[in-house]
Amino acid sequence: MSFQQRLKQIFGFASAILVSSVLMTLAWWRFFPSPQEEVYIKEIDQLKSELKVAESNFDQLSSVANNLQDRDRRIHRMVLEMDPIDENIWEAGVGGSEKYSELQNFSRSGDLMAQLRQKVEKLKRQMVIQSKSFDEIEKMAMDKEKMLASIPSIKPVRVDKLNQRVELLSGFGYRLHPIHKIFKMHAGIDFSAPQGTAIQVTGDGVVEAVEHDRGGYGLHIIVDHGYGYKTLYGHMSAVNVRLGEKVKKGHLIGKVGSTGTSTAPHCHYEVHYKGKPVNPIDYVLDGLSPTQYQELVRLSELDNQSFD
Repeated sequence: MSFQQRLKQIFGFASAILVSSVLMTLAWWRFFPSPQEEVYIKEIDQLKSELKVAESNFDQLSSVANNLQDRDRRIHRMVLEMDPIDENIWEAGVGGSEKYSELQNFSRSGDLMAQLRQKVEKLKRQMVIQSKSFDEIEKMAMDKEKMLASIPSIKPVRVDKLNQRVELLSGFGYRLHPIHKIFKMHAGIDFSAPQGTAIQVTGDGVVEAVEHDRGGYGLHIIVDHGYGYKTLYGHMSAVNVRLGEKVKKGHLIGKVGSTGTSTAPHCHYEVHYKGKPVNPIDYVLDGLSPTQYQELVRLSELDNQSFD
């Protein structure tokens, strides 16, 4: 053989040995990894497992967030009369697939990491929205608490101090005037009670007027509760508050009497809403069972004579 032929033969044999060595080395690495590679492989498998667990946990957290948002929506709508969180804002995404394009270089895990990151960012955004919503709920609830404390909701005379006889209760509407003997509009309810019985304010407010007329309501008080509500307490024998004084629901403001145009000791009680008298029977809910309240309504509607 010529020198060139021998050279080609040697080169071919060396190339075959080299390729075989490379293939054998790759096969060895594939099926018989080094101790360091075994550690890396285990870590990768563990990371994959943790990613799946994290994805499952985020799905659960997302479900909890949606549950909170549902409760939020029902609280807004049914209790606080606020507009619920806009569904489109709540479910809005945080960007398209191009936002996570750098993860697409990872062929085996890129999609999984992109989905997980998208879920994380959506959940973070929803939590910010929900946190702001709770702040609004808290503020509205505090305002509602103040409003509920201010709206008249109890009787001006405690139920255990009232005379229970039917003829000693006169309600809202046209009633026979005890002195003039004609039917006149009776703008309140007469709660009969012994002379000197304590009269309590029926909601938080400010004393707007303390007046003493020889006729009409006699010694009486008007309390401004805000939110369009005012109450009047007439025919008192004594007053325990001053003009402009702030009072809390249940606060002692005076005593039952028979001053002014009155025929017997009682508390004439009126509730005005936005300047017009309304039936106080809708604002005396304390200490009564549904049956007792219904009986009180029935008695207040009897066509009898008023005390004033």
